[in-house]
Amino acid sequence: MLGLCSAAYEVDFAPLMEAFHEPVHLLAYDSGVLVSHALWVTRWLQPGGLPPLRTAFVEAVATAPMRQGEGIGTALMREVNHAIATYDLGGLCPAQPGLYERAGWEHWQGPLSIRLPAGGLLPTPQEQIMILRLPATPLLDPRWPLSAEWRVGELW
Repeated sequence: MLGLCSAAYEVDFAPLMEAFHEPVHLLAYDSGVLVSHALWVTRWLQPGGLPPLRTAFVEAVATAPMRQGEGIGTALMREVNHAIATYDLGGLCPAQPGLYERAGWEHWQGPLSIRLPAGGLLPTPQEQIMILRLPATPLLDPRWPLSAEWRVGELW
């Protein structure tokens, strides 16, 4: 799994993987060979004035470089969509938005920020977030502000 992610992202993925708290992994195999990977962690995204929503935040979506472009990543993301259906919301920070758009994810258009441990918000205008509406998702306007809790490593 680490080798696949490291090859797909062209970085040593081990330090990044260690930062994920209680990840759930979804793996795709072809003839017994790992060809694609995704994971999610529980985060608490807060849209507008709503209470924070229990969010499956998807990370480390990777397909073996020689297998990219075959639709494996899109198929894996559709499986992720089903697997996270009991959450309030799906969220991710896309490296390749088209992959997630094909799987039904939508861009968040409102201002983004991180909730600081001591209180207050850290604006993150350079970030891009996508969401997936799930059965328990309340009515949302993607133009509302959206915040997430602070975490070590990549904030989003």
